[in-house]
Amino acid sequence: MSARRHLPVIGSDGGAGADDASGAPLPGETPAAARSRRQFLRSAMGGVAAATLAGCGSFDLDDLFRKHFTELPPEEVKKLLARLEREYTAKFGKEVKVANTAAKPGVQFGYGLDLSRCIGCRRCVYACVRENNQSRDPQIQWIRVLEMEKEKGIDTAESNQYYDAAEVPRPGHFYMPVACHQCRNPPCVKTCPVRATWQEPDGIVVVDYNRCVGCRCCMAACPYGARHFNWGEPHLPPADLNPNTHYLGNRPRPKGVVEKCTWCIQRTRVGRYPACVEICPVGARKFGNLLDPESEIRYIMEHKRVFIFKEELNTQPKFYYFYAT
Repeated sequence: MSARRHLPVIGSDGGAGADDASGAPLPGETPAAARSRRQFLRSAMGGVAAATLAGCGSFDLDDLFRKHFTELPPEEVKKLLARLEREYTAKFGKEVKVANTAAKPGVQFGYGLDLSRCIGCRRCVYACVRENNQSRDPQIQWIRVLEMEKEKGIDTAESNQYYDAAEVPRPGHFYMPVACHQCRNPPCVKTCPVRATWQEPDGIVVVDYNRCVGCRCCMAACPYGARHFNWGEPHLPPADLNPNTHYLGNRPRPKGVVEKCTWCIQRTRVGRYPACVEICPVGARKFGNLLDPESEIRYIMEHKRVFIFKEELNTQPKFYYFYAT
């Protein structure tokens, strides 16, 4: 058996690759050789990380080399969450909780947005910012609201994301909010070289911010512009911090990672609506379990004119635009 076969492929699989990188002796390998191999790998990866991420933020090799989050034993997850709670509490001066609420069996979340009702008020944008601890400076927003002309129809090339109106909706215009579509066939997941992003059983595509190396491959792959890079150290005033967080959701993110909407995983997994759904003043946003035939989202799919954004790309979103009238 050649030594080449045992070289770790970071992120290609969460099991063997992670074990090899941890320094555990391989078949026929002495403990001393294992230690030497681990030192070599850490030095090599450290050099790659420094070259790739210069100026982008800190890079913790321990986070990259540990087993994938989904493969960690419960006691290790508990220690990790406790460490993060201590760090965030010390940084922000208020008690922060980091949950790891799991997906519920028999649940596949789906989202609906009524284009005939949305008025472009952007309340959803700022409710999302407050709930999910996005940076205020530089400002990061997970939801973009596109203003379009009714005569031209849905034309993203001619849309205006930065409209400034005294009153909305403006005559002759309609509005199309865009965020993560939580695709069934997510191209962002396929391109991540370290498996920092994946799809959960309830359909939510998540990011492990401790594993992300900031390469931005996922950003290039996403056709909806739904992923956002922290170029600067995120600014989050302690008074604005939402202390009820989830490891895979709204916990504070560091500089140099890519972040995204998770349909408020910290809320939806405990039976609440996403913040954007709850704040919408005209009821344009709908959310529910696609597997429940009695849910509102299923009714919409079966009885309304449903429109899938960029359907031709076969990303198979679980985000559905529709027209109630």
